[in-house]
Amino acid sequence: MHIDPEITFRKLEIFLSFMENRTLSNTAASLNISTVSVHKALHSLESALRCPLFKKEGRLLQPLPSALVLTENSKTIIQKMQKSINLTREAAGFSSERFILGSIYSLTVKTIPQLIMGLKVRRSSLNIDLRLGSNNDLFSQLKKMELDAILISIDNIKKSPELEIFHLFSDEIFLTAPKDSPFSEKKHISLNELKNSNFVTLTEGFATYKDGQKLFSAAGFTPNIAMQVNDIFTLLSMVSSGVGYALLPGRIASVYADQVKLIPLSFPAPIRQNIGLVFLKSKEHNPNILSMLAECRMYKSNKKTSL
Repeated sequence: MHIDPEITFRKLEIFLSFMENRTLSNTAASLNISTVSVHKALHSLESALRCPLFKKEGRLLQPLPSALVLTENSKTIIQKMQKSINLTREAAGFSSERFILGSIYSLTVKTIPQLIMGLKVRRSSLNIDLRLGSNNDLFSQLKKMELDAILISIDNIKKSPELEIFHLFSDEIFLTAPKDSPFSEKKHISLNELKNSNFVTLTEGFATYKDGQKLFSAAGFTPNIAMQVNDIFTLLSMVSSGVGYALLPGRIASVYADQVKLIPLSFPAPIRQNIGLVFLKSKEHNPNILSMLAECRMYKSNKKTSL
């Protein structure tokens, strides 16, 4: 079946508007185009269909039965096409009504609530689905297009033409000790002083686990791991209960300053964990991504101002 290329969705939209408004001037005004453009579109449709749609009565165009048939069917066609476009964009992760955001657990204390509040101000009708997990799990889900964007540690993310990475902030790793620890009054501490102590860590796949391994390696010893857990809040509870020490970013441990003590490292040299927004380059024009990116820029700017 061959459809004349002169029959376009735009011309059908102009035709339907004319059938509703009934005059060239009213149609032009409703579409913000010229009356000449309206007339050309209607005439072009008649030529492409190879049949008349209107008859002239004075200065007016009166629809023929053919125009009524085209009106009824064109409405259905336009509606179905719009639905197809919406479904296609949704399948590609470009739904304007839903945003699936992934985040590591440690950002849910301060950063994520602030970003989501700002995003809701920008896009009040947006439904935000927050998924929490480890760095590795979230990055894997992003590549499978199961998440629209993720907030993770970007230190081990290799630059790729497929990815967009926005650096949000950096955070120092501290030794985190129970309040009644013999080290709790120290202003700085060498990790070597804890060679024979027990540690609590996250499981592999978490960025904080990798940062801890780097520090233990630089200190030259393998830690005694008393327990491994799957979220940072359980880890903090274990530390405050005296199960062991931990190496944690300041953003999370400082919130629990009444339960644990943060001690800066003097040796090995302190390392910083870099947090950023990561999303696929193919989604860089997604309005939800653009709003999230704008909110991240504001967050970063405000964070610098407060320092």
